Amino acid sequence: MNIVVTGAAGFLGKRLIKALLERGELRGQHGQRQRIEKISAFDVVPLAGIDDPRVQAISGDIADKAELERLIGPDIASVFHLAAIVSGQAEQDFDLGMRINFDATRALLERIRALGSGARFVMTSSVAVFGGTLPHTVEDSHVWAPQSSYGTEKALGDLLLADYSRRGFVDGRSLRMPTVVVRPGKPNRAASSFASGIIREPINGVEAVCPVAPQTPMWLISPGCAIDNLLHGHELLAAQLSGGRVINLPGLSVTVGEMLDSLRRIAGSEAANRVRFEPDPAIERIVNSWPGNFSADYARALGFVADTSFDDVVRAFIRDNAGAAL
Repeated sequence: MNIVVTGAAGFLGKRLIKALLERGELRGQHGQRQRIEKISAFDVVPLAGIDDPRVQAISGDIADKAELERLIGPDIASVFHLAAIVSGQAEQDFDLGMRINFDATRALLERIRALGSGARFVMTSSVAVFGGTLPHTVEDSHVWAPQSSYGTEKALGDLLLADYSRRGFVDGRSLRMPTVVVRPGKPNRAASSFASGIIREPINGVEAVCPVAPQTPMWLISPGCAIDNLLHGHELLAAQLSGGRVINLPGLSVTVGEMLDSLRRIAGSEAANRVRFEPDPAIERIVNSWPGNFSADYARALGFVADTSFDDVVRAFIRDNAGAAL
């Protein structure tokens, strides 16, 4: 089995590739187990830090159709599409966000349609497709109403994937991810970047700024759960997806204040006191348009998983990054 992972050099992309290599096999189109022979790891920058003969690192422009034709041939059984321009950057640069988040997604789907291979296509979507007046708990049937360019681009991708799957062009599934925390490394330009920063930086002895109010609700998932759900989403058979190809994943609903309470319990008051609140209206507008809680009944019935407590999320981050530059 040959697989493509886009956004391979990113945090989740790297973790996914490592998980695929450890797993060693995936389901084919008819449910049979197949050994992973090759992973084409595609990103705008070369993948580093993974040394395995099954991995071929390829750098290029995800929106270049000629490059996609070289990347995806009739031998590709599955595509994990993680490449994206993050929310804050997509809001600042409309053309770039639309080109990468929408045009490139359509180009990938079109490439598979042209081949007639019916490849499995797993992509990540976002809770940013929702907005407006929201109930305390958003049901799977709730109408999408994005309040940002990023959310609109993700919603367009969801609609495309659903229709391409309905037509039999691809075997697709779009997984609407909660905000993934805690991410190691440096902050990015996502509006949600602070959600990792207010945990990561204080643990690393650095002050952090929180741009939203303590009562702001967040819908969260740990990196480990995110990868488990990506793999689980791939393994589901098409016949199981009777409720649709776009799936709101389960997550953990906590307020920013509750996140800091967990930080205080696990890492101590000295760490928690390194966080200061400085409202940023632009970030508040985007983040406050996102739901803070979902029923995720469809996903739970399909066997997707969620974290049980934010304390465990913080502990996992400390455990996984012990001795590393956070």
